[in-house]
Amino acid sequence: MRAIKRGLLGLLALLVVAVGLFLTFAPGFVERGRNAVVPHAPYPVSDTAQALHDTLIVGDWHADSLLWKRDISTRADRGHVDVPRLIEGGVALQVFAAVTKSPAGQNYETNSAEAFDNITPLAIGQLWPPRTWGSLAERAIYQAERLHRVAARVPDRLTVITSRAELDAHLAARANGSGAVGGLLGIEGAHALEGDMANLDRLQAAGHRIIGLQHFFDNELGGSLHGTRDMGLTPFGREVVAEIDARGMVLDLAHSSPAVARDVLEVTDMPVIVSHTGLHGFCPVTRNFEDDIMTAVASTGGVIGLGYWGDILCRDATPEAIAAMIVQAIDTVGVDHVSLGSDFDGSVTTAFDTSKLASLTQALLDAGLDEAAISKVMGGNMVRVLRARLN
Repeated sequence: MRAIKRGLLGLLALLVVAVGLFLTFAPGFVERGRNAVVPHAPYPVSDTAQALHDTLIVGDWHADSLLWKRDISTRADRGHVDVPRLIEGGVALQVFAAVTKSPAGQNYETNSAEAFDNITPLAIGQLWPPRTWGSLAERAIYQAERLHRVAARVPDRLTVITSRAELDAHLAARANGSGAVGGLLGIEGAHALEGDMANLDRLQAAGHRIIGLQHFFDNELGGSLHGTRDMGLTPFGREVVAEIDARGMVLDLAHSSPAVARDVLEVTDMPVIVSHTGLHGFCPVTRNFEDDIMTAVASTGGVIGLGYWGDILCRDATPEAIAAMIVQAIDTVGVDHVSLGSDFDGSVTTAFDTSKLASLTQALLDAGLDEAAISKVMGGNMVRVLRARLN
């Protein structure tokens, strides 16, 4: 009997060790596969390009770094974004988007809202609080809490921005020599509201200021670019758009259906954004809105944030390819309406991480853009929209 008990205890101990090893190493293994950087030779950056880059306010509308199990206050050997690499890349403003639901089989063509959710096992496997396991709103709030905790630990390197006054104070500090990064929070899909406007109050209180209406599936607000039908705004969606406008938030059309985009552009005159996208005229794929929608977004005073991954470029995502898309976007919507929207850490493979952003400045110079245009694209246009929208 004692031998049986010892055997059972031994098996239990082995099980505990196995579970511990899985929870320790599996999240990193998963992320390495999801957020890779392709091996490449160093991208040359001239002294002229580096000097220009060092003067820029560099801003990025979209990274999913808070989704993954790592401390972004320290430099990681995987993924694309953390505070040390943001500082090395000269990034002044970084939007961190909260991913709360993602359908199994995720693709750019069509996804069912009823498909198995990939984020639930990720939340459980990464030991997120149990309150997040069954609540999309709690997942968004938890990711905001993670960013606030990092900022509290390293206030000299990261500050969370929730207002125009905080934005201006941050930019003034950087002009006086601060190297800190300003982090902003957003949600990737307003399914995180769970159909309840009261949750917008909770997300706003948590610090979220950029509100994406959809992600990879249709939701209570309307259709997704990748959903089962090109559905426009629902009555609840119209209410949320009005609240975003009234509350001084930024409305993000990335992943929304064309019908939703057109409905939004009809019912509001606030500047809106497409936070991470490509240009259809440059790469004609479903993921990229047709150019007429992009032109309509620009007409609101808004911007399109151009990304860094191959699927939206129709070619390898080198700095030169991204610069070529930026040049064509300027020709299409105007230099005042083009921004950066990397989608770093968003389950994409890239050709560089955020520490190498000076290589994009070099590529833009090589593509023939002048310093004024580069300044707008790299962050000036983002700052203009944030100042127009934040209270």
